[in-house]
Amino acid sequence: MGTLQIFPSDNPWNTDISGYPVHPNSDNYIASIGAAGTLHPDFGTEWMGAPNGIPFCVVGGSQPLVNVSFTYAGESDPGPYPIPDDAPIEGGPGSTGDRHVIVIDRDNHMLYEMFDSHKVAGGWDAGSGAKFDLDSNALRPKYWTSADAAGLPIFPGLVRYGEVASGEITHALRFTVVNSQRAFISPARHFASSSTDANRPPMGLRLRLKSGFDISGFSAKNQVILTALKKYGMFVADNGGNWYISGAPDMRWDDDELGELKTIEGSNFEAVYTGDIET
Repeated sequence: MGTLQIFPSDNPWNTDISGYPVHPNSDNYIASIGAAGTLHPDFGTEWMGAPNGIPFCVVGGSQPLVNVSFTYAGESDPGPYPIPDDAPIEGGPGSTGDRHVIVIDRDNHMLYEMFDSHKVAGGWDAGSGAKFDLDSNALRPKYWTSADAAGLPIFPGLVRYGEVASGEITHALRFTVVNSQRAFISPARHFASSSTDANRPPMGLRLRLKSGFDISGFSAKNQVILTALKKYGMFVADNGGNWYISGAPDMRWDDDELGELKTIEGSNFEAVYTGDIET
């Protein structure tokens, strides 16, 4: 992608929240997610014969546009999309999981994302789809989903090998929780729960690794990830495994090294106040 900027510098994904106040309900949110639970890097090299993580591909402005058909068309951005026939699908072609497809148009500064994606003759079928102008801070309409439950883009929250190897991540990350509440905090636009339990995390809740957590014993690459979690934090973006952090698959990852992150308990995180809850 070269030097392509992923959203403006003042976008929430790119905002330093290390000095933001602790959310008044932080302790209850952490308890709901699991204070004794541990981080889980949901990415790496391969898992069960398929790339481990959420893949993406980069295309030029001349990539042909193809038809896309959505199950939830009412909350999806209509096509056509510049999706290559061989665009990687999360979990591989035979996956029964979320099957995300992510495409970045580097020339037109656009991001295209789909959920439950299937290649068909002449284009793609998907559950939902969203496109984002990478030069804009515009949000999706209120109460709209995206390719993610929170109505957020997925790509800007992925841990990517290249940036870790470069020594710095300059954006927030994305993670999942088992139990969320029927509410969201901007920039999230959508919820995926019927629960009104105020102690469950809403979509868009932002957590950060506590500033006093000692990262000196971790590998250099893991310190890059942990430093980002202190400075930029991570958004609740979907329902899934508790403390599962998303990243892009890459055969250059060292899965054993990433496994060091599994020693970090949830009690070392705190929720920060970034705005009011919307229902």
